[in-house]
Amino acid sequence: MGSKLTTSNHSSDIVGLKYVYPVLSRRAGGLSIGINFNTNNACNWRCIYCQVPHLTTGVAPALDFRLLEHELRSFLDNVLHGDFYDRFEVDADKRVIKDIAIAGDGEPTSLKEFAPAVELIGKIATEAGVFPQSDYVLITNGSLVHQARVQEGLRVLKRYGGEVWFKLDSATDEGRALYNNSGQSAKAGVENLIISAKLCPTKLQTCLFDLDNQGLPEKERLAYLDLLKSIKADVCLQRIMLYTLARPSLQPEAPRLEKLSAETMNAFADEIRRLGFDVSVSV
Repeated sequence: MGSKLTTSNHSSDIVGLKYVYPVLSRRAGGLSIGINFNTNNACNWRCIYCQVPHLTTGVAPALDFRLLEHELRSFLDNVLHGDFYDRFEVDADKRVIKDIAIAGDGEPTSLKEFAPAVELIGKIATEAGVFPQSDYVLITNGSLVHQARVQEGLRVLKRYGGEVWFKLDSATDEGRALYNNSGQSAKAGVENLIISAKLCPTKLQTCLFDLDNQGLPEKERLAYLDLLKSIKADVCLQRIMLYTLARPSLQPEAPRLEKLSAETMNAFADEIRRLGFDVSVSV
């Protein structure tokens, strides 16, 4: 028997593969098959709530396309036709592939061969009968969307019916520096969001948390709402996904972080809904 797969266990090596790993996703509501390009635990941001161990600054290493193809084909076969669900004690109502998500242990769009990798995954999943029934998701901080090679990957993703989950934890430069250790301005982030939404269906994903017992800071709340008002006419967002902490951070700021209450999360969601956006909340 394998370890029981739970929503609190997102280890990228749970099945012993280099690129492919299973997740029971709170937001997807079932089995999400993760694809990890950042096998070196390298990212261009360092979010203070990140659960990646030994996170380093950098980009994804060169991809072994042959190994990725072998792992994904074999894993999909085991899920669809083998004993995967039994070995990992997956509850009956979760025994469905909700999506294949390019995510992992760093910023996936930093992969030099990003577009060909998106194409390979789409081809394999289509041949296995997973697409188009299941979703194809890119989870990204959006910081590299202005680059032509990333935009080509988004076009490929759209061809396979995919969508982008674009991170926006703060609408202020100060918040982005504090929460994400990002030097990219809020303005540049919005410009990339606009590009993303034009190229591929895009959802915003926002992690809300309590830092130093401040709750949801008023400045951050108002800036976020103002940003949404300013882009509503130009950006077609499929949904705004609010979520809070589910697993302990492995960053130095971990002792300063707490979950936000469901009451605070839902109140903020209602404010966003009143602006005309579809909102989901995960607590």
